[in-house]
Amino acid sequence: MMIMEFKMKPDVGFYTEVGFGRLDIAGEDEFGFRPYQLLVSSVAVCSGGVLRKVLEKMRMEIKDIHIQADAERIEEEANRISKIHVHFKIEGSNLDERKIGKAMVLTRKNCSMVQSVIGSIEVEETFEFVNEN
Repeated sequence: MMIMEFKMKPDVGFYTEVGFGRLDIAGEDEFGFRPYQLLVSSVAVCSGGVLRKVLEKMRMEIKDIHIQADAERIEEEANRISKIHVHFKIEGSNLDERKIGKAMVLTRKNCSMVQSVIGSIEVEETFEFVNEN
């Protein structure tokens, strides 16, 4: 079990201290990261990290992975996130679309953040090659 402690800020929001530093969280952009941004970031970056490891194990020569993530929200339901689309722009040499497709399946299965939201948030992952050799 991991316990995080959040302290109220005098103006708006809360903060926590983690190993990397202070994380400010608030419902308003000027006071910290917004909760939905952290949720979308968690899904996107967890997926990206798992994809990177899977591609390395497949001995794919990856130079860079750029991730674009967008979220659909339902205003009538407390503005909840209903869908997150994660798009990977993969740069490398000798990239194989079929192998990347298999890697995407493994990524979804092994990303703890995607697995945590399945059933309540639709997650769609897509990819494209950039500067392919």
